[in-house]
Amino acid sequence: MAFVRLTGVTYLDPELVHDSYVLFTGADSVTRLIDLAGAVLHEWPYAGVPPRILDPALNNGLVGDVGVQLSASGDPRGGIYANGTIGQLDWAGERRWEWGAEAPDGVARQNHDWELLPNGNRLILVTVPRVVPTLGDSVVGDQGLYEVAPDGAIVWSWLAGDHLEEFGFSDEGWAALRETVARDPEDPWGYLEMNSAKSLGPNRWHDVDPDGVFAPDNIMISFRKANIVALIDRSTGSPVWQCGPYYTAQAGAQHQRISVHKVPRPLDQTSGQHNPHMIAPGLPGAGNILIFDNQGGAGYPSAAIGIYAGSRVLEIDPVTSEIVWQYTAEDSGQPPWAFFSSFVSNAQRLPNGNTLITEGMQGRLFQVTPGGAVVWEYHSPYEGYGVAGEPEVTQIRVPGVDRLSLTPLVYRSQAVPFEWTPLRPSTISLPHIDLRRRN
Repeated sequence: MAFVRLTGVTYLDPELVHDSYVLFTGADSVTRLIDLAGAVLHEWPYAGVPPRILDPALNNGLVGDVGVQLSASGDPRGGIYANGTIGQLDWAGERRWEWGAEAPDGVARQNHDWELLPNGNRLILVTVPRVVPTLGDSVVGDQGLYEVAPDGAIVWSWLAGDHLEEFGFSDEGWAALRETVARDPEDPWGYLEMNSAKSLGPNRWHDVDPDGVFAPDNIMISFRKANIVALIDRSTGSPVWQCGPYYTAQAGAQHQRISVHKVPRPLDQTSGQHNPHMIAPGLPGAGNILIFDNQGGAGYPSAAIGIYAGSRVLEIDPVTSEIVWQYTAEDSGQPPWAFFSSFVSNAQRLPNGNTLITEGMQGRLFQVTPGGAVVWEYHSPYEGYGVAGEPEVTQIRVPGVDRLSLTPLVYRSQAVPFEWTPLRPSTISLPHIDLRRRN
């Protein structure tokens, strides 16, 4: 039986959209750069988790360089164990830098995130198989961070398992966490599923209070399975700012969580969130934190989720811990469940105030105005097979449970300024496209 779905660009409003290129890895493990008309302008035959075109200001003025995963580790578990080496390619696909052989055990196990730092080093989110005593005697995939110098040396490291007592788990939460680890210590996504890490960089809070917690080299991380977003002090390794894992809420409030639209209001329960990061200087909302709040099942113990499945993008003032802007499907006049990705996904603020959103499990990329109007929509046509729709897990681990399925999943996308590539934007005006209209 054949299934039909829309692919490519289905909507484009040239007057309201922020024009840029867009980079993403398809479920076929190829990384592509497209324009807003959906034309593929360049591609690299590698996956990125995530891929990223580098800012020439951090890359010695070089344009068109991309970071991707270059080789597999050969570990049959896949997921956070799958990556062998990570690297930087030039526009022609030649390797400028590769890392992994220098890592412990000779494999990078990079997953979920990485960043080129202003000092030329790279901040890499990695997996380290080891025993974490507070979780039991089993070897687990502990996730953490390495700062890696250009010569491959690890010059700083941080592992989540060394700091678990600092994240505020309740007694019930500790019991649920340990039971989860005991049930499946080799979970290919990790016991916390650390899914992002981003240094703050220059920001207005640090300008006002240089001795405060928002130092530019402090690192914002996310634990998807634990519903925690935290800011790690680079010098001590301890969290100095945090939201989650628990929030005070009245019984039943979860059913209205994604429908509440009054802002500002106090931050409420996030669940399964991805890609929290501070909006950079010069962009609308600079200094606030942008989060893709999946509202997918997560938490130790599990957070209550509403009956209307839907995701939301939140912009949070980190000082007041208030939601100051949000996007849900209802902001586009659709029911809450019309926008939903229970895992993966991200959001990126754009120079004109729009936001690029990756609804990852659907393979849908779209751009919204501050008022929630969709001004660009693209559905990835690139599919691949994976366990539970995850292209990074390709081998069945649990007979009778795991099976392969075809998926269009996109982990993250990146809006890329024209000047970051050797290409020159077309002088032809963007067309108005609307394939979504029903006659």
